[in-house]
Amino acid sequence: MESFLLRALLSGMGVALAAGPLGVFVVWRRMAYFGDALSHSALLGVVLGVVTGLNMNLAIAGVCVLVAAFVTWLHSRPELPTDAVLGIFSHAALSLGLIAASLASGVRMDLMGYLFGDVLASSWEDVVWIFLGAALVLTLLVWYWNDLVNITVHEGLASLDGVSVGKMRVLFMLLTALVTAAAIKVVGALLITAMLIIPAAAARPFSSTPEGMAIRAALIGTFSAPLGLFASYHWDLPSGPAIVLVACVFFLFSLGVGKRG
Repeated sequence: MESFLLRALLSGMGVALAAGPLGVFVVWRRMAYFGDALSHSALLGVVLGVVTGLNMNLAIAGVCVLVAAFVTWLHSRPELPTDAVLGIFSHAALSLGLIAASLASGVRMDLMGYLFGDVLASSWEDVVWIFLGAALVLTLLVWYWNDLVNITVHEGLASLDGVSVGKMRVLFMLLTALVTAAAIKVVGALLITAMLIIPAAAARPFSSTPEGMAIRAALIGTFSAPLGLFASYHWDLPSGPAIVLVACVFFLFSLGVGKRG
């Protein structure tokens, strides 16, 4: 296998392994707008990394964590409609990132690659960062799985059972920020949310337990990555959108199975 294809394959599968299980909480909690807000703000991290010379992965992760903290603060203000605020913030962050990129004079940026992904250009450093991030996300998900499920089902009852709702809410948002930072190289800022919600949604009709849904979501994502790369390589398609479209095929298949069931 060509070296660049191996790096691309590992990058895509590494992101999918973390995004699938985390995505089940995004689907259950109906927080797709939160994923959009983080993914669109990741472009600001790209500009920051390019302009300042910081490590790109650290710059993106830092911006996403700050945005996650801001969104957590917004969530604590019940007088604000969360979905509307997230929708506004998502598009504002994307617009600000695009403007910042256009104002970065003298700096060359592959803007299309950051918007739609360029996994075929992944370096071994990118692969290492992705797998370190995926390992951290999966470890924390396993460790706090029951608490995260409890606050997803009902935050009030979880609090009565001794679960720190605020801590779990912050943890969930930070994990989503880490996955967003890792995924921008694979599918780009505009499609990161798709890798969170589509495999999870496709796994839902086949799953009877939260754990089963998380495992199936991870499997669907890891199958989508190589199949999308195969299509990208052989038919000269953009890699990120190709991976997302393969995941969509799995989702459509799951809808058909669900209707028959």
